[in-house]
This record gives sequence, C-alpha cells and structure tokens, in this order.
Amino acid sequence: MRLTTFTDYSLRVLIFLAAQPKDRATIAQIANAFQVSENHLVKVVHFLGKQGWLSNVRGKGGGLELGMPPEAMVVGSVVRETEGMNQLAECFGQTDGDCAIAPDCRLRGILGEAIEAFYEVLDRYTLADLVNNRHKLAQVLFVDRDAAVRKARRAPTAP
Repeated sequence: MRLTTFTDYSLRVLIFLAAQPKDRATIAQIANAFQVSENHLVKVVHFLGKQGWLSNVRGKGGGLELGMPPEAMVVGSVVRETEGMNQLAECFGQTDGDCAIAPDCRLRGILGEAIEAFYEVLDRYTLADLVNNRHKLAQVLFVDRDAAVRKARRAPTAP
C-alpha cells in the first residue's frame, strides 16, 4: 500500500507543528523545511483545519498551530481521513469491475484483512508518539529558521 502525497504532506505538517508546539508556523516555513510546494500545502492545511487538527491564527504574530493536543490526534484517524476511500484493487469499488474471477476470488478478503491490520497498528499511535524525539526533529526541521534569526540579529541596523 502506498500513501498519497496528500496524506504524506498532512502528516509532515502535523509533525512540524508538534515538534515545536509553542511556536506558530507559516506554510512557507513548512514548505521550506520539507522542500515541498507551498501550493500543495495550502490545500493540505485547509483540509486539516476543516478537520479541527489545525488552527489558523490571523494577524501579526499569526500562523498555523495545532488545533488539539498531539496526544488527541490518532495517526490512524488522520490517515483514514486524508486517504479517503483509496481502493487497493479494482474489486474494492462499488462494483467488481471487469474482473472475471470476482465472484470466487479470495484476494479481496485477504486484502481487506491486511488494510484492517494496517489501520489497527496506526490506531495505536498518536501525533505525540511521532514527535517524542522533538529535539532531534528540531535540529533537522528548524535549522534554517534558527540560522536566519541569528543572522538577522547580527546584521547591522540602518541609521
């Protein structure tokens, strides 16, 4: 099974924000940290906000922040919602498609069991579990932002 880019980016946004829970972030900062398109993140952030996982604070000092504690965000729920009705095979659709063996095929049941097991594992973890190594994530994700802040502090001010 392969997760969609939408799900991948959704998890990245949530991890980014949970890695520094006291700070707000912009879409540009998140896109820069992961080297992904801001345009794609706009759609992701909008969706995450509609689900209540993100909160958008407008105005000076605004930005994105988590809409609930990381301990309340179950990874399986996020993946289910972002993946939607992603079908592993044609036979998982409303009809059996054009498969000649659909009435007698056992693969559908086996794949269904595998999907259930996949989500069962994801349901055991929360966003908090994904960021219990915050200090290491921060070293990777926030290096450029911290360097930019230090550089701005050292820059001479105009008279």
